Amino acid sequence: MFDRIKKAFQRDPRDSSGEAQPSQSAHGPVSEWAGTRGMSFSTGSLGHTVTMNGKIGGRSWRMELGRPSRDYITGEELRARAELGVDDDVGAMVINRPLKEALERRAYSMITDTLQTTADPRLPEEMRWLAMYDEIGWEGPEESFWSRYAVLADSREHAVGWVDDALVRLLTAWPEPGPGPQVPFMIVLLRGKAYLRMQYLPADTRTLDHATAIFTSACENALRAFKGR
Repeated sequence: MFDRIKKAFQRDPRDSSGEAQPSQSAHGPVSEWAGTRGMSFSTGSLGHTVTMNGKIGGRSWRMELGRPSRDYITGEELRARAELGVDDDVGAMVINRPLKEALERRAYSMITDTLQTTADPRLPEEMRWLAMYDEIGWEGPEESFWSRYAVLADSREHAVGWVDDALVRLLTAWPEPGPGPQVPFMIVLLRGKAYLRMQYLPADTRTLDHATAIFTSACENALRAFKGR
């Protein structure tokens, strides 16, 4: 069965047509937001994607806002990536529980479906991560954090070293009105890079600002805890 799991978790998803809906972002407020934070700003050739670039700890990071690249996200997707150069062996993720449970149900259904003989090309890489990493818990964060999020990692040491008290507070203190617990969200540390992926809801700069604070905090933690190891 493990071989079937490994073969299934290979490709990133698209919707059934290979297309995604155009972004409906109001670029003006986002451009102003990026400018006040010293970030460069650009739009795609068709105006469907907004891209912002910044620096953290001397490392470049990139944020995009546009049409989703995952079929579990509707509307707009906010995604970020930073090339941190930290220890490649560290792997960890924070994912909201409803999304984790939905991906696990999809994986279980696929694996146990005797009529399915080929892997679904829409399966996201996140499902492979769920199969690779164990869920980690520890004393400290309040129940409100654990009820909303799951932390998975290759070791407890890496989970605790990355998800510190400040990051926990940010993850549970979204501005009102903010993304509810059902809104797809994850931050990932993998292969020396940090990633953020979430549904952009509510679609306003308060959500953008707080998601950025979460991502940069996660990057700073990784640089502090895992650089040069």
